[in-house]
Amino acid sequence: MQERPLILVTNDDGITAPGIRMLVEVMKELGDVAVVAPNSPQSGMGHAITIGKPLRLVDSDIFDDVTAFECSGTPADCVKLAKHYALKDRQPDLVVSGINHGSNSSISVLYSGTMSAAIEAAIENIPAIGFSLCDYSHNADFSHIREYVKSIASKVLDEGLPKFLTLNVNFPKKQEEEIKGVRICRQARAKWEEEFEQRFDPMGQPYYWMAGNFVNFDKGEDNDEWAIANNYVSVVPIQFDLTAHHAMSVLGEWEF
Repeated sequence: MQERPLILVTNDDGITAPGIRMLVEVMKELGDVAVVAPNSPQSGMGHAITIGKPLRLVDSDIFDDVTAFECSGTPADCVKLAKHYALKDRQPDLVVSGINHGSNSSISVLYSGTMSAAIEAAIENIPAIGFSLCDYSHNADFSHIREYVKSIASKVLDEGLPKFLTLNVNFPKKQEEEIKGVRICRQARAKWEEEFEQRFDPMGQPYYWMAGNFVNFDKGEDNDEWAIANNYVSVVPIQFDLTAHHAMSVLGEWEF
C-alpha cells in the first residue's frame, strides 16, 4: 500500500483554537496528521524564534487519533522543533498553518505568526500553506471554507510548489452569498496607520496601548484585499527572499 502523505499542522492562535481543530479534521482526510502548535496565543509574533530561554514540548491528547505536541515557543519554533525533533524520522510532505482567526492579507503577512510558520517550512523547502479567515471572533464560522481548504491543500500535495515558496490563503467572512471562487493575487499595497494611547498605571508610570486603522492604498483588482472584499478566496504566492532585485542596478551605480 502507498504511504499516506504526512501533514504537519500548526498555528499562532494556540493549540486550543477552533481554527486549528477544523484544519486538523480536514487534513485527516488527506493524509497522516501531526500537530506541533503553541501552548498559548502567539498572534503578531512574526518570525520570532526563541534563543534566550528553554523551549518546552509536551505531548497533547487534545485531538483524536493524532500525534500532537504543545510548544512553549513561537509558530516558527514549532516548525523547527517538528522538523528536528518531533518528526525527525520523517519529513512532512506538507505544512499547513491556521486556520487563523483574522485576516493575514497585504502587509499583515510580515506580522503574522501563522504565515511565519508557513514561511519557516518554505525555508526548509517543504510545501506550505497559511490559511486565514477574515473573522476575528473566537467563535468564527469556518463551515463555508472547509471544501476550499481541502481542495487547495490537495492540489499542493498533488502538484507541489516551486522551491522555497508558500501560499498565503485568505477567506472572506461567511456571508449570505456563497464564495465566488478563488483568485490568484498579488499582495495589496496597504498598511496599518497606528495610534498609541498613553495611559498610566497605579504607580503613575506611563504605558502605551497600540490601536489604529487599516488603510488600503491599492486601487487594483488583482490584489488580495480586492478579492476578499468581493467575496473571493485570495491566494498569494509568498517568498522569503526580500531582496529588491529591481534596485540592485541603481545602487550599483553609487560610489562609496
